[in-house]
Amino acid sequence: MLRLPTLLGDYPGTRAVRSQLVTSPLFELDICDAKVSNRVFPRVVNTREFAVAELALITFFQARAAGRPLVLMPAVIGAGRHQHQCLVYNAERSGPITPQSLAGKRVGIRSIGQTTVAWVRGILQNDHGVDLESVRWVSFENAHLNGFTDPPGVERAQGDKPLLDRLYDGELDAAIIGTGLPDDPRLQPVIPQPLQAAREWSRRHGAVSINHMVALDADLARERPDVVREVWRLLCEGKRIAAEPRVDGFDLTPFGLEANRASLAMLLKYAQQQNLLARPLSVDDLFDDTTRALEAAAL
Repeated sequence: MLRLPTLLGDYPGTRAVRSQLVTSPLFELDICDAKVSNRVFPRVVNTREFAVAELALITFFQARAAGRPLVLMPAVIGAGRHQHQCLVYNAERSGPITPQSLAGKRVGIRSIGQTTVAWVRGILQNDHGVDLESVRWVSFENAHLNGFTDPPGVERAQGDKPLLDRLYDGELDAAIIGTGLPDDPRLQPVIPQPLQAAREWSRRHGAVSINHMVALDADLARERPDVVREVWRLLCEGKRIAAEPRVDGFDLTPFGLEANRASLAMLLKYAQQQNLLARPLSVDDLFDDTTRALEAAAL
C-alpha cells in the first residue's frame, strides 16, 4: 500500500485522521511524531520529505513564489482564532499603547515570515493607517524558507533572551504573540476591544484570519488525483466528526476554495505589501487543477 509521509498536528479536526478512525484503502498516512508542527515547517519547504503537510500560509506563499514543488489544498488546519488580540503591550511598564502610537516603538515578533505577524501588520497598515516602516520590528527567528532575507526595517534580537522576557523587562514596547499568549493581566491589547474589532473586520471583508492549511507535493497532486481526493475526504470527515462550534457565527477552519478565497486574497495582499514574496501570486496560483476543484460538502 502507498505510504504518504505526513505532517499533521493534533487538533480537534485532525484527531480522527491521526488516530486512524477514518482511513483510506488507497494509502496509509505515515504521520510525523512532532510535538509542534511549526518547528517542522522548514523541512516541508526546503526538502521533499513530506507528501502531505500542514503548513503556515505565509511559508507556503513564499515557497510557491520561489518555485518550490508544492500545491495548496483548501483545508484549514489547526485551532482557528482571530488575530487582533495577538498584539500586546506590558501595561506594567508603559502607559496605554494604541496603533496610532506605535511609531518609534520596538515591537517583538517571532519572525517576519510568521503568518500571525503578517495578519497583524496588515491589519495595522490597512485598517489603522500605521506606517509599518515607522515601527522598529525586532525578530527572533529566520523565516522557514531557506534563502529568504528579511526586508528592510527588521532588526534581529541579540542574545538568547526570550521575546516574552524582554517584553516583561521593558526591552520591547509591544509584541505579536500567537499560540502561547499568556493569560496575564499585565499584557493588554494594542488594538482596542480586539475581539469586537475582529468580528467587525471579518464581517466587513467576508474573511477570517486563517493560519495553516494543507500543502501537497506537486508531483503527487499531478500524478495521483485519486489520492488527493481521498486525502481531502479524510480531512473533511475528520472536520465533520470534530463538529467544532462556530465563533461569533464564523467557521474559523473553513474548507473549500470559495470558502477561503476572500481570506487568501487578503493575506496575499498583505504579504505583497510587506515585501514577503519573490513574485506576486493570485489565489488561483496557489492550487493546481485537482486541488482547485475540491469543495466541501455540508460540514
